[in-house]
Amino acid sequence: MAKILIVEDHPIFRRGLKEVLARDSQFKVIGEAKDAREAWDHLRKEKWDAVVIDINLPGKSGLELLTELKQQRPKLPKLVLSAYPEDQYALRMLKAGASGYLTKDRTPEELVKALTKLLRGEKYVSDSLAEKFVSDLDRSGKTPHESLSDREYEVMRMIAAGKAPREIAALLFLSPRTVNTYRSRVLQKLKLKNNAQLIHYAIENKLLN
Repeated sequence: MAKILIVEDHPIFRRGLKEVLARDSQFKVIGEAKDAREAWDHLRKEKWDAVVIDINLPGKSGLELLTELKQQRPKLPKLVLSAYPEDQYALRMLKAGASGYLTKDRTPEELVKALTKLLRGEKYVSDSLAEKFVSDLDRSGKTPHESLSDREYEVMRMIAAGKAPREIAALLFLSPRTVNTYRSRVLQKLKLKNNAQLIHYAIENKLLN
């Protein structure tokens, strides 16, 4: 029987995940953490068979936690659970070290299926995402936004969604000055001049929800 650690900052959603897994006899212990710091506390004290990570965590983001786990716990199966659509984040998460990607609108049965595959040492993506990966193999070259760091990508999407620097700073636990630094890097890497062009780029490349 497996021990699963859930890293999710919303208590109600975290409880729901725990109840779903508790109904399946293959999961022995389900641990909970509300952020990356608590997750590492659990990881240092106990041995876990898999971890479920939300992207949007307070403080250190799920992306950053995933990168750390890839370096320090490379064999630990990591399932990313996110509200963001697969076509926007899944490939980036898999490259960052995720073993699977599941959106929050999926069924409880699919969550169990995904974790079961991970525990067998396999990767998990939905059928629709697998088809997209196959079709993307036909494309030549990379899109400019693939050169962005994970944090730059997050900031870029929030700017494109119309959020102000102070709002982004509060959501990502950064200073407004740091957000503006990321914005400058994004514009430089994408060879854009202003937010209007950035918004147009995001819409054209289907990077918004």
